[in-house]
Amino acid sequence: MIGTAGHIDHGKTALIRALTGVDTDRLPEEKRRGITVDLGFASLNLEAPGRSPLLLSFIDVPGHALFVRNMLAGAGGIDAVMLVISAEEGVKPQTEEHLAICAMLGIELGLTVLTKSDAVSEQRAEEVRDAVRQFLSNTFLDTSRMPLVAVSARTGAGMENLRRELVSLATRIPERSSDALPRLPLDRAFVMKGFGTVVTGTLIAGTLKIGQMIGIEPDARAARIRGIQVHGRAAEAAYAGSRVALNLAGVDASELRRGDTLVEPSSLTAADAIDVEVNLLSHASALKHRSRVHFHAFAAECMATVSLYGYQPVEPGSTRLMRLRLGKPIVLLPGDRFVIRQSSPAMTIGGGRVLDAHPMPRLRKAKCQAWLENLGTAPFGQQMVLRVARRGVSGIRAGDLSLETGLKVDALSQSLQPLIRDGRLIQISSDLLLTPEALDAAMSLVVRAFESKSKARGAEGIKRSELRGQARLGDEVFNMLLDKLAGEKKLRLQGELVLPFHLASQSADGRGRLSAIDAAYESAGLAAPSPEELSAKLGIEPVEMRKFVTSLLREKTLMRLGSDALFVHQRPLAELRLKMQALRGQTIDVTRFKQLTGLSRKYAIPLLEYLDRERITRKQGDHRIVL
Repeated sequence: MIGTAGHIDHGKTALIRALTGVDTDRLPEEKRRGITVDLGFASLNLEAPGRSPLLLSFIDVPGHALFVRNMLAGAGGIDAVMLVISAEEGVKPQTEEHLAICAMLGIELGLTVLTKSDAVSEQRAEEVRDAVRQFLSNTFLDTSRMPLVAVSARTGAGMENLRRELVSLATRIPERSSDALPRLPLDRAFVMKGFGTVVTGTLIAGTLKIGQMIGIEPDARAARIRGIQVHGRAAEAAYAGSRVALNLAGVDASELRRGDTLVEPSSLTAADAIDVEVNLLSHASALKHRSRVHFHAFAAECMATVSLYGYQPVEPGSTRLMRLRLGKPIVLLPGDRFVIRQSSPAMTIGGGRVLDAHPMPRLRKAKCQAWLENLGTAPFGQQMVLRVARRGVSGIRAGDLSLETGLKVDALSQSLQPLIRDGRLIQISSDLLLTPEALDAAMSLVVRAFESKSKARGAEGIKRSELRGQARLGDEVFNMLLDKLAGEKKLRLQGELVLPFHLASQSADGRGRLSAIDAAYESAGLAAPSPEELSAKLGIEPVEMRKFVTSLLREKTLMRLGSDALFVHQRPLAELRLKMQALRGQTIDVTRFKQLTGLSRKYAIPLLEYLDRERITRKQGDHRIVL
């Protein structure tokens, strides 16, 4: 996509007509007045190196100062610019403004064309050429890096050289990423007899196909793609970077406006407040807090109110962070470029890039400013970490991060894997992301909430739902942390109850004794000692031993078997259940069970009764069937 730029009557439309044979002035007013008023479109078939086909599309923009808003609508989606300067007049005001606009929009490639070279003498042509070189010095069109071509659309002089330079320019344009979600800002909507609603625009990202349902933002409207033309030719699909016309079903042309954006259904949404980095041009006046400006991005425009971070006015030639409150919602994403203009006198005063298209509500201004400052200079990986980090203990799902960044979920997930492997991000469940710092903070919330509640409840335990409400965490984060704490033996889970974790609820001496009793029962296996035997072995008073055993029973660490004082640790019991499941369908008696376990009858009978209660075995006479 090549866009023209330049002053009125410098020959942009005549140049496009000489290149393509297409007169891009389509409106009656344009024919009558002899000037371009709105956007015009044309395409040119060329051969790339290696004789592969190359299709260039041109967007011809108005040069008159009154129609800069229309120029901006066409400049947003182009890959490169063709700056047109008349050899008769040289650099004029709109030449300067259009070049500044292209720089603000982040355009980095292009060429400069001196038109009407047949209408001036060689001396005049050389003077203008020198003046243009000086004008373009230190810009992205600096003639030391980008071509400067003299042509005559009337005689054809220099046109072949221009075509060669266009081919060379096209080979330098990088392919648009296929990892981005589809976006098509509309620059025209009309009714075509026999077809119905037709819209046009430059597909800046993604792919569109015939039969596909699409969303229309703002307002989440819906339509179906009935037909596609790419660069004026029928196609089954359109890809990023293409000039596209779509025949839509399910929506009237009267419902659509320039600046509306086609997206995948239930994906990107329009925003009316954005955090941005703005560069104010050196000739502009200082920009104050709460100033009103004209905002232009892609084909959309609206009024916007400036909310400055730091409040002090933005001085000419400086760069500042600010929040723009848009007069209407527009689909925007991080990295999108825009231009701001003032009303009186009408002129471009600056531009910049979107840093955050969906600022978090109720975030303190100082904290938001610090976050934006870090984000603005961070490489991609660190940007993702920052976006996850600002969500705190709630985290963010990969799908929501996809909508925040405009990247497809699969592509985003792949790019996040190195961050997860390096421990810079933590993935919980399938797609919930947190930073390690946020997870630590969430752990502190759970521990503090548990300690606060357990002081009043003691050994009664706390309901999971009550504890989660106290910690104010989402289910996935909360459940993961509970499992982690239980695995570390810092608390116990019993159904819907969270029980006091013994290592934190006792004195140092008590914690040591309880830990010793726990370990003794676990190592004893199924042939566990009685509390009295263990009391004598560990040197713990019988009264204290009963308290400790009661605590372990409440926490389900120990299980009581039968009416005698037989307590078995849950780990060997779990191993026994697995061993019995391997005998499913077989019949056993007490003798065989004793052989299987190596236990005496003292332990075998209570254990078999336990297996009966757990419905792992069923007694039939003197035998048991393993279920």
